[in-house]
Formats: sequence, C-alpha cells, structure tokens
Amino acid sequence: MVRLTDAEKAMRDGADGPAVAKAMDLLIRYAEALGAEDFVETNNVAGVPGSSPQWVKDYYKEDGGDYRAVFSRFDLDSDEVVDVPRMNAFSCHLQGGMDPEMWREQGMSEEAFANFRSDEAEVASHGIQVLKTCTPYLAGNVPVMGEHCAWMESSAVVFCNSVIGGRTNCEGRESTSAAMLAKRIPNWGFHTDDFRKGQHAIDVEVPVDSIFEWGMLGYFTGAAVEDAIPVLDGAISDAALIKHKHFGAAAASSGGVEMYHMVGITPEASSREIAFGGADKGERFTYGAKERAAVYERLNSIGESRDVDYVMLGCPHYSIDQIADAARMLEGRKVHENAELWIFTSRAVKATAMASGYDRILREAGAKLMTDTCSAISQAVPPGTKVAAFDSAKQTHYLPAMMGIEGWFGTTQDCIDVACTGKWEGRLN
Repeated sequence: MVRLTDAEKAMRDGADGPAVAKAMDLLIRYAEALGAEDFVETNNVAGVPGSSPQWVKDYYKEDGGDYRAVFSRFDLDSDEVVDVPRMNAFSCHLQGGMDPEMWREQGMSEEAFANFRSDEAEVASHGIQVLKTCTPYLAGNVPVMGEHCAWMESSAVVFCNSVIGGRTNCEGRESTSAAMLAKRIPNWGFHTDDFRKGQHAIDVEVPVDSIFEWGMLGYFTGAAVEDAIPVLDGAISDAALIKHKHFGAAAASSGGVEMYHMVGITPEASSREIAFGGADKGERFTYGAKERAAVYERLNSIGESRDVDYVMLGCPHYSIDQIADAARMLEGRKVHENAELWIFTSRAVKATAMASGYDRILREAGAKLMTDTCSAISQAVPPGTKVAAFDSAKQTHYLPAMMGIEGWFGTTQDCIDVACTGKWEGRLN
C-alpha cells in the first residue's frame, strides 16, 4: 500500500479537478506496481504530453479524436475523457516528429504538418515549454544537484543523473504526463540514495579525451554493464558537457545505463569509495587498446560501401559549440552533389547559431540545420539513402537497423569530410 499525504489524498479524491484525480490514480497504480512506498515531489518534468500522429487520434475518434482525448485516454489511462487544465509542474516537451520549417525536405505530408502544428498549439496553451529537444539541459532546463525530476529520453536521463546530480528514473509518457499535473513521481530507484551507488568497475587504460573517444568508451560501457551503474576510473580527461552527452547516449543505447560515475569527474564520485558506497563491488572490466579496437569494429560492421549519400550529425542534439565546429570544418567547402548533410539541434540552440552566423555558413556549404527531431525519431532520411555516416555511437546503433541502410561511425571531421567528398575514409588511429 502506497502511503499518501493529505494533499495527495485530496488530489486523488478530486479536490484539484478530474484531470489531477486521474493523474493521481495512474501514479498510485504505477507506484504499487513498482513497490514504491510513497512519492517524491517534482517540479521538473520532461515528456511528450498529448502529442500524437493522426492515426492515434483516429483510434480515439469516438472520444473526440483530439488532443483532449489522447491526453485523457492514452496519457492518463483514464476510463473517461476529461478536460485538461494547465500543467501544475514546470514541464517541457521533448523532441517531436518533424522540423517546423523543413518538414517537406524530411518527406512529411501537409496533413502530418497540420497535425504537428495543432498539437504544438495545445502544448503551449497548457503551460508546457515547447523545447522540442532530447537535450533539455542545453535549452534552458537545467536541474540542480539532488533535484527530483521526472524525465523521459534515455540520453537526457543518464545526463541528469550522472553529470548534474539530479534524480530521475527513465520515465514513460504516461508517468510524465501525470506528473505534470500532480507534481509527484514514485519514490524508488534513482530517487533514493542507496540505489545510486556503483555496481561494477571499469578501468580505463587508453587515453579518452575527444568526443569520439568518449562516445566509444560509452558504447563499451553499456555493452559491458547493461543496465547497471558503472564506476569508471583511469585515463579519462578533458571532461566537457558535450563529451558526457555522447558518452551517456552511447551507454544508454548499447546497454541500458541510466547513471554512471567517473572518479574525480562526476559529482557523486569524488573518490572511488564514495562512488561505490564502500569497497568495490560487482565485476571489473578493462577498457584497453584491444577493447577500443573491438568497439570501433563493431560500430563499423554495418558499413560496406564507401559511397556515402547521407551524413547525420546531432544525436543527441548538437550544442552551439558543436555547430560552431561543424561550421568551421565546412567553411569554404561544399557538400558533395551525391550527398546530404543534416545537422539536428534544438530551436533554442538554432536561434543562437543563426545569430552567430553559423547557419549561413552551413547553408552556403549545402548543409541543412534542422530542429525538433532527428532521423531516428522521425524516421526521415533523404530520398534514396543507402549509406549513412555518423559521429554518434547512439545513432550508428539505431538508425541503420531502423531504416535498413548501411552505416559508418567516425569523428566529426570524418563525417564532414565524407559529406564533401562522398567517400568514407574514416579509420581508427
């Protein structure tokens, strides 16, 4: 039985309206299924509330077939359709299905775009921040150490837990939508102190300093520990936000990592003993030259033809410094006539890129700077794509399998070069 405060009982019983009551009902059932004894309060929620393709609305046609029906029946698992008020928690919308300006280039229909705009208007009218990104921490939503959050999106969750020291489990659409109304989430998993301690050790013997190297180490880590919490120690240097972004995304895709510790780097790992909560435990893995080479080979095992027709950058969404680097690498060059270069970011970061002149440099080179989505979320690639290249281990892991194409993984420079030549020349140095 989940213990409820007087305020939670009042919400459950309808004191704050039917939608909040439905949200509490869902959260209570969720907590019982998890074995959670109570709730924590949250005022930081990231999800995809109420948004849906038209076919989902059509499924709820008898209930009105609109945002209200989807939020009630699908998000809140309600037995009836209720009016949806403004959200009570600080809430933001994660990535969507298309770019609001370049949706035609992504192969979207007029009908799909109209539905997209309608949902976005509903989101905004309910007091939800329209961030439309998998990196909310790059677009203004930055929790503080110890803050209880309710976030979707595996790469955002691992960043929140590990780098910021916020506290969130990898939530789903239903629990985040309910939390937006009730400002509650079950108190279990990463919300608790004991659960956040390290479970396996990874000794890093080869230098890990660039985005490329951090991404490969992340991919190795996820495959090694699966969904456990690793403690990494050794030759890791030059820590930066974008490197953690790529590490965490890779570890969450090759395994199911939702939190990691790096000794002397991440906030809950000032020492190895603190990271583990005592002596080392679990298995001990080594990341050396042999393991590094094996990761690179695995990520490039789905590439055969070196004729690349699509380069995708921005998984997770590119930061402003990554866009600046891409513009520097592209300035004075042209994307090859047989290739496309799409770079994905958030609206907030794109606005800064435009103000800084990077968008112009990219556009003059023939690249497209897109927002709100990525090729994996939207399943949108340039027509006729057969071979793609990525600087993201996560995207290399997912997109070729999803789209039935070949894929290459390398550095950002490798990707910019192949976008301009059409020929993959990446190699492990």
